[in-house]
Amino acid sequence: MATGLAYHPRFLEHVAGSHHPERPARLLAILDGLEEAGLRGRLVPIDAQPVDPRWAQMVHSPQYLARLEEACRRGLPYIDTPECGIVPASYDIALLAAGACTAAVDAVMRGDLQRAFCAVRPPGHHAMYDVSTGFCLLNNIAIAGHYARRAYGLERVLIFDWDVHHGNGTQQAFEPDGEVLLCSIHQDPRTLYPGTGYATEVAVEPGRGGILNLPMPAGSGDDDYRRVLEREFLPVAEAYEPQLVLVSAGFDAHRDDPLAMMDLTDDGFAWMGRMACDLADRFAGGRLIAVLEGGYNLPVLRRCVPQMVATLCDVEPTPR
Repeated sequence: MATGLAYHPRFLEHVAGSHHPERPARLLAILDGLEEAGLRGRLVPIDAQPVDPRWAQMVHSPQYLARLEEACRRGLPYIDTPECGIVPASYDIALLAAGACTAAVDAVMRGDLQRAFCAVRPPGHHAMYDVSTGFCLLNNIAIAGHYARRAYGLERVLIFDWDVHHGNGTQQAFEPDGEVLLCSIHQDPRTLYPGTGYATEVAVEPGRGGILNLPMPAGSGDDDYRRVLEREFLPVAEAYEPQLVLVSAGFDAHRDDPLAMMDLTDDGFAWMGRMACDLADRFAGGRLIAVLEGGYNLPVLRRCVPQMVATLCDVEPTPR
């Protein structure tokens, strides 16, 4: 079955600051990489529309959404913290990014597509219920997870977050009720923002949802990730038998990324992508949606995202 691409040119209009690492060039590098790998033409475009506010309110308070809209309308330089820079269009673009992810859920759950990659920004997994943090305004993947459960009646949604930073906003969104199984593998919170994501924070019961945090020491590489994921993550995910796999796909654990201290290579990300697809194939009828989070080295994005998309398409990238 086909693989979709959720993208909209308006994502380039969000500017967090003149020297901010979360910049429009990230998406341009990804799009160039997809063209160079001969993949762009294989992907079915997914029509992105602003998310319905009722779905955003499953994750964020109405007061926060109103405050974000007002801050953008007034032309403030940031909301809540200087790292969360905004421009007047940022509120609309954040709604569009979240809507691209729910549109991907629609396409996959209807059977129009088997898999999808959401090339969206601003990213989302740090966005909390009532505050923006870590470059994130709305929590795209948490909104998609709630949407998949309620709009399609899914009982078991797996969110696999391999961004180097702990997805504190996503954990907050699902921590109270264990509605999904969230696994976050990230750099040890004692050495990296946001300082959350300890293994002791929440437990997972076999076969049920919950939070599985896998903090990794700074300097961990491909073999370390593979060993921990095979030992700690895969048995839990297999017992859960997910009906849909969502991936918070950050590429900032790469050894060349400027914002962290990990040692993953292109091969490490390729292996994680294959592992996620294998889980989806075995338990979810192949249904998988990957959502872009971090990753701030442009050549890494240009290589690693097309490599992952090729895995979603079950093809080998063919450079032109």
